[in-house]
Amino acid sequence: MSTSVLFDLPGPTARRRQRIGTAVGGLVVLALIGLVLWRLGANGQLQPDRWAVLFDPASGVPQALGDGLVNTLAVAAVGMVAATVLGALLAVGRLSDHAWVRIPVGVVIEFFRAVPLLILILFCLLFLPTVGVPMTAFRALALGLTLYNMAVLAEIFRAGILSVDRGQQEAAFALGMRKTQVMTLVLLPQAVRRMLPVLVAQLVVLLKDSSLGFIVGYVELLRTARSLVEFFNFQFGSQYTFQLYVAAGLIYIVLNVLLSQLARTIEKRTRSSSKTAAAKEIELPADVQMGGGGGPV
Repeated sequence: MSTSVLFDLPGPTARRRQRIGTAVGGLVVLALIGLVLWRLGANGQLQPDRWAVLFDPASGVPQALGDGLVNTLAVAAVGMVAATVLGALLAVGRLSDHAWVRIPVGVVIEFFRAVPLLILILFCLLFLPTVGVPMTAFRALALGLTLYNMAVLAEIFRAGILSVDRGQQEAAFALGMRKTQVMTLVLLPQAVRRMLPVLVAQLVVLLKDSSLGFIVGYVELLRTARSLVEFFNFQFGSQYTFQLYVAAGLIYIVLNVLLSQLARTIEKRTRSSSKTAAAKEIELPADVQMGGGGGPV
């Protein structure tokens, strides 16, 4: 029997059991989905007129959800860009050879990683104005997302940089590069390619964490859905609660799927470009291979 490095490959009996387990698990999941749909249908939640309000411009729901989506994307974009840039800088600082840089940066990273995101948002909104820093709900939410996620991304970048083969760094130093050039031109690009799935996963978390904006009064997607629920509860008595929250959830799912797909596209292009560059380096011109003088070097 062929074996792998860590474990024996499953035999016919084990594969048969795996197929049976997969089939049983799939049937259980389908049964649960069918039960949920049956209960929703019994409660009248699947009636077409209840879902039509999501697409009726006269109801104001499409416009309100669109505005909430724009606000969510705005604060998430600011948080993503700022957290990524600051996270990369903090990662470089934590890898510094100078203790007076490395130790304070490490303290900052560990502090903001330990503090809950909601406390950071409330701190920005309630405390910073008392020391003369003008603050709005958007600024408090964006700053809180930035402070928390920059610390997490700093550790991701640091792990990615350390995962790059040390020979890359030594070769760059041998070519006469300064440490700043080695970090920005050699280590960081390779670290980003290696850590791209983890980076995207954290950015997806940041996007979902923007829903905490409803606590500080920022009208993002979840806050908009909640306001619509309260309005329709007052007008029609909780008739569209389920539909409105499902619509908001589906929008979040679509955004996360698009972000993940964008990351996969970028990863494929970077891999193909690196392979192309490597192939060009291997294919030396004929005059170089022959030493430029017609004979072998």
